[in-house]
Amino acid sequence: MEETGQNRWAHAPSKLTIDLSAVVTNYQLLTKMCTSAECAAVVKANAYGLGAAPIAKALDGAGCRTFFVATLNEGIELRQITQHTIYVLNGISSEDANEYRAHTLRPVLNDIDQIDIWRRHSDDTPVPPAAIHIDTGMNRLGLSQTLLGRIGKWEKLYDGLDVSLLMSHLACADESYDEKNLEQLQSFHRFISTSRGIPASLSASSGIFLGPDWHFDLVRPGFALYGGNPQPAAPNPLKPVVRLSAKILQCRAVAKGETVGYGGRYKFDTDKRIATIAVGYADGFFRSLSNRGKVFMGEIPLPILGRVSMDLIAVDITGVDGVKASDWVDIVGPHQDVDALAATAGTIGYEVLTALGQRHHREYVEDSA
Repeated sequence: MEETGQNRWAHAPSKLTIDLSAVVTNYQLLTKMCTSAECAAVVKANAYGLGAAPIAKALDGAGCRTFFVATLNEGIELRQITQHTIYVLNGISSEDANEYRAHTLRPVLNDIDQIDIWRRHSDDTPVPPAAIHIDTGMNRLGLSQTLLGRIGKWEKLYDGLDVSLLMSHLACADESYDEKNLEQLQSFHRFISTSRGIPASLSASSGIFLGPDWHFDLVRPGFALYGGNPQPAAPNPLKPVVRLSAKILQCRAVAKGETVGYGGRYKFDTDKRIATIAVGYADGFFRSLSNRGKVFMGEIPLPILGRVSMDLIAVDITGVDGVKASDWVDIVGPHQDVDALAATAGTIGYEVLTALGQRHHREYVEDSA
Protein backbone atom coordinates (compact mmCIF):
# COMPACT_ATOMS: atom_id res chain seq x y z
CA MET A 1 0.00 0.00 0.00
CA GLU A 2 1.39 3.40 -0.96
CA GLU A 3 2.26 5.68 1.93
CA THR A 4 0.93 9.21 1.83
CA GLY A 5 1.21 12.40 3.83
CA GLN A 6 3.42 12.54 6.88
CA ASN A 7 4.00 8.77 7.01
CA ARG A 8 6.19 8.69 3.94
CA TRP A 9 8.66 11.05 5.63
CA ALA A 10 9.24 8.57 8.45
CA HIS A 11 11.86 6.94 6.21
CA ALA A 12 13.44 10.14 4.86
CA PRO A 13 17.25 9.98 5.19
CA SER A 14 17.60 13.75 5.56
CA LYS A 15 15.68 16.40 7.44
CA LEU A 16 15.49 20.17 6.98
CA THR A 17 14.21 21.86 10.12
CA ILE A 18 12.91 25.42 9.62
CA ASP A 19 12.33 27.56 12.70
CA LEU A 20 9.41 29.88 11.99
CA SER A 21 9.87 31.64 15.31
CA ALA A 22 13.38 32.59 14.25
CA VAL A 23 12.04 33.98 10.96
CA VAL A 24 9.61 36.16 12.92
CA THR A 25 12.32 37.24 15.36
CA ASN A 26 14.55 38.27 12.46
CA TYR A 27 11.68 40.20 10.91
CA GLN A 28 11.08 42.01 14.18
CA LEU A 29 14.77 42.88 14.52
CA LEU A 30 14.89 44.32 11.01
CA THR A 31 11.67 46.23 11.63
CA LYS A 32 13.20 47.84 14.73
CA MET A 33 16.26 48.85 12.72
CA CYS A 34 14.08 50.69 10.21
CA THR A 35 11.99 52.94 12.42
CA SER A 36 11.05 55.31 9.59
CA ALA A 37 10.42 52.64 6.94
CA GLU A 38 8.01 49.77 6.40
CA CYS A 39 9.67 46.36 6.49
CA ALA A 40 8.43 44.10 3.69
CA ALA A 41 9.41 40.46 3.11
CA VAL A 42 10.92 38.87 0.00
CA VAL A 43 9.58 35.33 -0.36
CA LYS A 44 10.58 34.63 -3.97
CA ALA A 45 11.95 31.24 -5.04
CA ASN A 46 9.69 29.50 -2.52
CA ALA A 47 11.05 31.72 0.27
CA TYR A 48 14.63 30.94 -0.75
CA GLY A 49 13.85 27.22 -0.78
CA LEU A 50 12.35 27.09 2.70
CA GLY A 51 8.63 27.17 1.88
CA ALA A 52 6.80 30.34 0.91
CA ALA A 53 3.43 29.24 2.30
CA PRO A 54 4.38 28.57 5.94
CA ILE A 55 6.86 31.44 6.05
CA ALA A 56 4.50 34.00 4.54
CA LYS A 57 1.77 32.86 6.90
CA ALA A 58 4.08 33.34 9.89
CA LEU A 59 5.20 36.77 8.69
CA ASP A 60 1.64 37.83 7.93
CA GLY A 61 0.76 36.91 11.50
CA ALA A 62 3.72 38.96 12.73
CA GLY A 63 2.42 42.08 11.01
CA CYS A 64 4.13 42.03 7.62
CA ARG A 65 1.90 43.80 5.12
CA THR A 66 3.97 43.82 1.92
CA PHE A 67 5.53 40.83 0.15
CA PHE A 68 7.76 40.50 -2.91
CA VAL A 69 8.02 37.55 -5.29
CA ALA A 70 9.85 37.18 -8.59
CA THR A 71 7.28 35.64 -10.93
CA LEU A 72 3.58 35.82 -11.65
CA ASN A 73 3.04 32.18 -10.67
CA GLU A 74 4.71 32.83 -7.32
CA GLY A 75 2.36 35.76 -6.81
CA ILE A 76 -0.74 33.72 -7.65
CA GLU A 77 0.30 31.01 -5.18
CA LEU A 78 1.11 33.54 -2.47
CA ARG A 79 -2.30 35.18 -2.90
CA GLN A 80 -3.78 32.02 -1.35
CA ILE A 81 -1.82 32.78 1.84
CA THR A 82 -2.14 36.52 2.33
CA GLN A 83 -4.57 39.22 1.30
CA HIS A 84 -1.96 41.93 1.77
CA THR A 85 0.17 43.67 -0.87
CA ILE A 86 2.18 41.46 -3.24
CA TYR A 87 4.69 42.90 -5.73
CA VAL A 88 6.00 40.81 -8.64
CA LEU A 89 9.57 41.83 -9.41
CA ASN A 90 10.07 40.47 -12.92
CA GLY A 91 7.47 42.68 -14.55
CA ILE A 92 4.64 42.02 -16.98
CA SER A 93 3.91 41.18 -20.60
CA SER A 94 0.80 41.89 -22.64
CA GLU A 95 -0.11 38.18 -22.39
CA ASP A 96 -0.24 38.03 -18.60
CA ALA A 97 -1.35 41.53 -17.58
CA ASN A 98 -4.94 40.39 -16.95
CA GLU A 99 -3.71 37.85 -14.41
CA TYR A 100 -2.32 40.65 -12.27
CA ARG A 101 -5.74 42.25 -12.16
CA ALA A 102 -7.49 38.94 -11.45
CA HIS A 103 -5.27 38.18 -8.45
CA THR A 104 -4.75 41.77 -7.28
CA LEU A 105 -1.00 41.61 -7.79
CA ARG A 106 1.17 44.67 -8.22
CA PRO A 107 3.66 44.47 -11.08
CA VAL A 108 7.10 46.02 -10.87
CA LEU A 109 7.39 47.82 -14.21
CA ASN A 110 10.93 47.55 -15.52
CA ASP A 111 10.88 49.40 -18.84
CA ILE A 112 8.84 51.76 -20.98
CA ASP A 113 7.08 48.92 -22.81
CA GLN A 114 5.82 47.49 -19.52
CA ILE A 115 4.67 50.93 -18.38
CA ASP A 116 2.73 51.33 -21.63
CA ILE A 117 1.15 47.87 -21.26
CA TRP A 118 -0.05 48.64 -17.74
CA ARG A 119 -1.25 52.09 -18.76
CA ARG A 120 -3.35 50.58 -21.57
CA HIS A 121 -4.90 48.05 -19.20
CA SER A 122 -5.78 50.79 -16.75
CA ASP A 123 -7.72 52.71 -19.42
CA ASP A 124 -10.65 50.28 -19.43
CA THR A 125 -10.85 48.80 -15.95
CA PRO A 126 -9.30 49.70 -12.62
CA VAL A 127 -6.06 47.82 -12.06
CA PRO A 128 -3.90 47.39 -8.96
CA PRO A 129 -1.22 49.98 -8.31
CA ALA A 130 2.24 49.29 -9.71
CA ALA A 131 5.87 49.90 -8.82
CA ILE A 132 8.41 51.43 -11.18
CA HIS A 133 11.95 50.08 -11.10
CA ILE A 134 14.78 52.51 -11.75
CA ASP A 135 18.21 51.15 -12.64
CA THR A 136 20.74 53.16 -10.64
CA GLY A 137 23.76 51.14 -11.71
CA MET A 138 23.18 47.40 -11.49
CA ASN A 139 22.31 47.02 -15.18
CA ARG A 140 19.87 44.14 -14.87
CA LEU A 141 16.27 45.34 -14.76
CA GLY A 142 14.79 48.80 -14.53
CA LEU A 143 14.64 52.01 -16.52
CA SER A 144 18.20 52.97 -17.42
CA GLN A 145 19.73 56.35 -16.71
CA THR A 146 20.25 56.82 -20.46
CA LEU A 147 16.56 56.29 -21.11
CA LEU A 148 15.57 58.59 -18.27
CA GLY A 149 17.82 61.25 -19.75
CA ARG A 150 15.97 61.01 -23.06
CA ILE A 151 12.57 61.24 -21.39
CA GLY A 152 13.38 64.64 -19.92
CA LYS A 153 10.60 65.19 -17.43
CA TRP A 154 10.47 61.97 -15.43
CA GLU A 155 7.02 62.83 -14.08
CA LYS A 156 5.61 61.77 -17.46
CA LEU A 157 6.21 58.17 -16.39
CA TYR A 158 3.39 58.41 -13.87
CA ASP A 159 0.73 59.82 -16.17
CA GLY A 160 -2.31 57.57 -16.26
CA LEU A 161 -0.88 55.20 -13.63
CA ASP A 162 -1.39 54.58 -9.95
CA VAL A 163 2.25 54.24 -8.89
CA SER A 164 2.57 53.00 -5.32
CA LEU A 165 6.35 52.51 -5.16
CA LEU A 166 9.56 53.65 -6.83
CA MET A 167 12.38 51.19 -6.33
CA SER A 168 15.94 50.38 -7.22
CA HIS A 169 18.42 47.73 -6.13
CA LEU A 170 21.94 48.03 -4.72
CA ALA A 171 24.72 46.10 -6.43
CA CYS A 172 27.33 46.10 -3.64
CA ALA A 173 25.39 46.53 -0.40
CA ASP A 174 27.12 43.55 1.23
CA GLU A 175 30.40 45.48 0.91
CA SER A 176 29.65 48.50 3.05
CA TYR A 177 32.67 50.55 1.98
CA ASP A 178 32.16 50.12 -1.76
CA GLU A 179 31.86 53.51 -3.46
CA LYS A 180 29.07 52.21 -5.68
CA ASN A 181 26.66 52.26 -2.73
CA LEU A 182 26.93 56.04 -2.43
CA GLU A 183 26.78 56.48 -6.20
CA GLN A 184 23.53 54.54 -6.38
CA LEU A 185 22.11 56.40 -3.39
CA GLN A 186 22.78 59.74 -5.05
CA SER A 187 21.35 58.56 -8.35
CA PHE A 188 18.18 57.35 -6.63
CA HIS A 189 17.81 60.66 -4.80
CA ARG A 190 18.00 62.52 -8.11
CA PHE A 191 15.19 60.47 -9.53
CA ILE A 192 12.80 60.58 -6.58
CA SER A 193 13.24 64.34 -6.17
CA THR A 194 10.48 64.73 -8.78
CA SER A 195 8.38 61.77 -7.67
CA ARG A 196 5.31 63.59 -6.34
CA GLY A 197 5.77 62.00 -2.93
CA ILE A 198 5.51 58.41 -4.15
CA PRO A 199 7.02 55.98 -1.57
CA ALA A 200 10.55 54.83 -2.38
CA SER A 201 12.56 51.67 -1.74
CA LEU A 202 16.27 51.05 -2.31
CA SER A 203 17.50 48.50 0.23
CA ALA A 204 17.21 44.75 0.53
CA SER A 205 18.84 42.76 3.35
CA SER A 206 22.38 44.14 3.19
CA GLY A 207 21.28 47.67 2.36
CA ILE A 208 19.41 47.89 5.66
CA PHE A 209 22.75 47.68 7.46
CA LEU A 210 24.21 50.61 5.52
CA GLY A 211 22.15 52.89 7.73
CA PRO A 212 18.98 55.02 7.76
CA ASP A 213 19.99 57.04 4.69
CA TRP A 214 19.39 53.93 2.59
CA HIS A 215 16.03 52.96 4.14
CA PHE A 216 13.65 55.46 2.48
CA ASP A 217 9.99 54.39 2.89
CA LEU A 218 10.24 50.62 2.54
CA VAL A 219 12.97 47.98 2.87
CA ARG A 220 12.89 44.54 1.25
CA PRO A 221 14.80 41.92 3.28
CA GLY A 222 14.94 38.34 2.05
CA PHE A 223 18.12 36.44 2.96
CA ALA A 224 18.34 38.14 6.35
CA LEU A 225 14.90 36.85 7.30
CA TYR A 226 16.19 33.31 6.83
CA GLY A 227 19.21 33.79 9.09
CA GLY A 228 21.84 34.61 6.47
CA ASN A 229 24.48 37.17 7.34
CA PRO A 230 23.77 40.37 5.37
CA GLN A 231 27.17 41.87 6.27
CA PRO A 232 29.82 39.18 5.77
CA ALA A 233 32.61 41.24 7.33
CA ALA A 234 30.75 41.51 10.66
CA PRO A 235 29.19 39.07 13.14
CA ASN A 236 25.74 37.88 12.15
CA PRO A 237 23.08 39.60 14.30
CA LEU A 238 20.28 37.34 13.08
CA LYS A 239 18.96 34.08 14.47
CA PRO A 240 19.65 30.85 12.57
CA VAL A 241 16.56 29.52 10.85
CA VAL A 242 17.62 26.23 9.24
CA ARG A 243 19.15 22.98 10.40
CA LEU A 244 19.93 20.29 7.84
CA SER A 245 20.64 16.78 9.12
CA ALA A 246 21.28 13.52 7.29
CA LYS A 247 21.43 9.87 8.27
CA ILE A 248 24.45 7.58 8.23
CA LEU A 249 23.68 4.60 6.00
CA GLN A 250 26.78 2.50 6.60
CA CYS A 251 30.09 2.47 8.48
CA ARG A 252 33.13 0.52 7.33
CA ALA A 253 36.84 0.04 7.80
CA VAL A 254 39.05 0.96 4.85
CA ALA A 255 42.65 -0.19 4.48
CA LYS A 256 45.65 1.94 3.62
CA GLY A 257 46.07 2.23 -0.16
CA GLU A 258 42.38 1.94 -1.01
CA THR A 259 40.29 4.75 -2.50
CA VAL A 260 36.75 6.03 -2.00
CA GLY A 261 34.17 7.44 -4.39
CA TYR A 262 34.07 8.20 -8.10
CA GLY A 263 37.43 8.59 -9.77
CA GLY A 264 39.27 7.26 -6.73
CA ARG A 265 40.25 10.85 -5.92
CA TYR A 266 40.91 10.16 -2.25
CA LYS A 267 43.53 7.50 -1.48
CA PHE A 268 43.92 6.39 2.13
CA ASP A 269 47.42 6.85 3.52
CA THR A 270 46.48 4.99 6.71
CA ASP A 271 43.78 2.58 7.79
CA LYS A 272 40.59 4.52 8.52
CA ARG A 273 36.93 4.18 9.36
CA ILE A 274 34.43 5.97 7.16
CA ALA A 275 30.69 6.59 7.18
CA THR A 276 28.51 6.89 4.10
CA ILE A 277 25.82 9.56 4.49
CA ALA A 278 22.57 9.98 2.60
CA VAL A 279 23.07 13.37 0.98
CA GLY A 280 24.57 14.48 -2.32
CA TYR A 281 24.49 17.11 -5.00
CA ALA A 282 20.87 16.21 -5.84
CA ASP A 283 20.06 17.50 -2.37
CA GLY A 284 21.97 20.76 -2.69
CA PHE A 285 25.25 19.51 -1.23
CA PHE A 286 27.59 20.89 -3.86
CA ARG A 287 30.15 18.80 -5.70
CA SER A 288 32.69 21.55 -4.95
CA LEU A 289 32.71 20.25 -1.36
CA SER A 290 34.51 17.09 -2.51
CA ASN A 291 37.60 16.46 -0.35
CA ARG A 292 37.16 19.82 1.40
CA GLY A 293 33.82 20.08 3.19
CA LYS A 294 32.77 18.66 6.52
CA VAL A 295 29.71 17.67 8.50
CA PHE A 296 29.31 17.52 12.27
CA MET A 297 28.43 14.85 14.77
CA GLY A 298 27.71 16.95 17.81
CA GLU A 299 30.73 19.23 18.06
CA ILE A 300 33.02 16.85 16.16
CA PRO A 301 33.84 17.77 12.53
CA LEU A 302 33.87 14.84 10.11
CA PRO A 303 35.85 15.65 6.92
CA ILE A 304 34.46 14.65 3.55
CA LEU A 305 36.59 12.08 1.74
CA GLY A 306 36.42 11.75 -2.03
CA ARG A 307 33.91 13.14 -4.44
CA VAL A 308 30.40 14.21 -3.56
CA SER A 309 28.06 12.07 -5.65
CA MET A 310 24.39 12.52 -6.49
CA ASP A 311 23.02 10.79 -3.39
CA LEU A 312 25.96 10.07 -1.10
CA ILE A 313 29.04 11.40 0.63
CA ALA A 314 31.73 9.62 2.63
CA VAL A 315 33.19 11.13 5.80
CA ASP A 316 36.08 10.25 8.09
CA ILE A 317 34.95 8.84 11.46
CA THR A 318 38.37 7.50 12.48
CA GLY A 319 38.77 7.82 16.24
CA VAL A 320 35.16 8.84 16.85
CA ASP A 321 33.69 6.25 19.19
CA GLY A 322 30.22 4.80 18.91
CA VAL A 323 29.32 5.97 15.41
CA LYS A 324 26.87 3.60 13.75
CA ALA A 325 24.42 3.33 10.89
CA SER A 326 21.19 5.27 11.51
CA ASP A 327 23.00 7.99 13.49
CA TRP A 328 22.44 11.55 12.29
CA VAL A 329 24.95 14.24 11.41
CA ASP A 330 24.47 17.98 10.93
CA ILE A 331 25.27 19.54 7.57
CA VAL A 332 23.92 22.94 8.59
CA GLY A 333 23.52 23.48 12.29
CA PRO A 334 25.02 24.98 15.45
CA HIS A 335 28.63 24.46 14.31
CA GLN A 336 28.30 25.22 10.59
CA ASP A 337 25.76 27.77 9.42
CA VAL A 338 24.60 28.40 5.87
CA ASP A 339 27.26 31.04 5.24
CA ALA A 340 30.09 28.85 6.54
CA LEU A 341 29.04 25.95 4.32
CA ALA A 342 28.77 28.34 1.38
CA ALA A 343 32.26 29.74 1.97
CA THR A 344 33.73 26.23 1.94
CA ALA A 345 31.85 25.46 -1.28
CA GLY A 346 33.04 28.67 -2.92
CA THR A 347 29.58 30.20 -3.22
CA ILE A 348 27.11 32.29 -1.20
CA GLY A 349 24.49 31.37 1.36
CA TYR A 350 21.70 32.40 -1.00
CA GLU A 351 22.68 29.62 -3.39
CA VAL A 352 22.95 27.06 -0.60
CA LEU A 353 19.39 27.77 0.56
CA THR A 354 17.77 27.88 -2.86
CA ALA A 355 19.57 24.69 -3.96
CA LEU A 356 18.18 22.56 -1.13
CA GLY A 357 16.56 19.58 -2.81
CA GLN A 358 13.04 18.26 -2.46
CA ARG A 359 14.08 14.95 -0.89
CA HIS A 360 14.67 16.53 2.51
CA HIS A 361 11.81 16.11 4.93
CA ARG A 362 10.89 19.70 5.78
CA GLU A 363 9.79 20.15 9.37
CA TYR A 364 8.50 23.51 10.60
CA VAL A 365 8.97 24.30 14.27
CA GLU A 366 8.36 27.28 16.53
CA ASP A 367 10.84 26.82 19.32
CA SER A 368 13.19 29.83 19.34
CA ALA A 369 14.27 30.81 22.81
